[in-house]
Amino acid sequence: MKRNDLKKYVRLVLFTALFTGFAACSDDDITPPVTPPAAINEIKGVEAQYGTDRCKIQTVEPVIEGFTNGTFTWTMSNTALNIKDSVVSQTKDLQFLALETGDYLFTLTAKSGSIEKKAETKITVSKEATEYSAYIATVFDYLPAVGQFVNELPSCEDGDTKETIRKKAEDAIKGPNSSMIHLGGFGGYVTFGFDHTIVNVPGKRDFRVKGNAFWSAANPNPEAPGRGGNCEPGIIMVAYDKNGNGKPDDDEWYEIAGSEYNKPATIKNYEITYYKPQNETEEATDEYIMWEDNQGNSGYKAKNMFHRQSYYPSWITEDKITFKGTLLPNNAIDESGQGSYWVLYAYDWGYADNAPNSDDESAIDISWAVDKNGNKVHLPGIDFVKVYTGVNQEAGWLGEVSTEVAGAEDLHLLGKSIPTRN
Repeated sequence: MKRNDLKKYVRLVLFTALFTGFAACSDDDITPPVTPPAAINEIKGVEAQYGTDRCKIQTVEPVIEGFTNGTFTWTMSNTALNIKDSVVSQTKDLQFLALETGDYLFTLTAKSGSIEKKAETKITVSKEATEYSAYIATVFDYLPAVGQFVNELPSCEDGDTKETIRKKAEDAIKGPNSSMIHLGGFGGYVTFGFDHTIVNVPGKRDFRVKGNAFWSAANPNPEAPGRGGNCEPGIIMVAYDKNGNGKPDDDEWYEIAGSEYNKPATIKNYEITYYKPQNETEEATDEYIMWEDNQGNSGYKAKNMFHRQSYYPSWITEDKITFKGTLLPNNAIDESGQGSYWVLYAYDWGYADNAPNSDDESAIDISWAVDKNGNKVHLPGIDFVKVYTGVNQEAGWLGEVSTEVAGAEDLHLLGKSIPTRN
């Protein structure tokens, strides 16, 4: 072979080898570079020290770089209270609320795989400059359903509006020297708030909604099923002012799941509509104000001989009003069998106007709160309370079962807190 031909042959062989090597190396054979798992590079946004008043929320919002999946744990220590490394939260943001003054030391532990980072801070809780009231400070809304004390508790006069009636309700139940307002039949409600956040103290009942419940003096039934008398249970809703706007927003409400919450006879998402009477009458009648519900039932609210005024809220111009909520089973029984002695039986726990104000079962634990799906929630405390009548029943000459509210109180500030139920 000539020399020039040899050079051409060598170049051809080299080119073919290179081409074959590249062609054999397909995309499937290329191994992508391995990306190391995300790591917690640094915890930012946690100051060395914070300060707040007691019964006021202090929020700490850390910023954690490079963190995608993992866990957060906040632990708290307080030497004066003999607390050491108690787990207080397992969310990234800390919302701390304390009843007692002093220095609280916190450690945030963030874990992602084998990576762990910590941050520490101190929250100093001080006594408020102006002493808090243990009682209702504001009534935000009031709308009774139909009932025998509507337009009387509080009194409605010509020219009254929803706002003037709200103010009358507020004047009645705010402060330590409260009187009473009437919520009427199922769904009638009042919404109120305090000048501070009521602390959710672990293992304790936190507040009480006062009513006018009392026990029977002499029940004619010797085999009575439980404690009873004048017990008109109201559902209690609670809200924590998470966004700090000072208003009870719709998305902040949770129901206190009392003793009847999970029982088959309790109806969730109940709805009832009352129709304004076309011809108002002062005469007693069993067919006074018509109602219909979303369970296919209908009936009338009666007018009795003791209260002759209109039972429909006079300041409401609409020809019907609708209420929604949780319906409790009927609790009124004619124990005489002749309509002369009605007993309204108390449920075990967790309701307003369900037991005398001096009874332990009128006290409420915030930890009983559940969300709209019935899941337990942990609230650091509450700022607002809504109470509505939970029963739709007529009790003969006694009239409709209707919750009354005679104020509310923070049991911790009064030194009256008692242990919760197990």
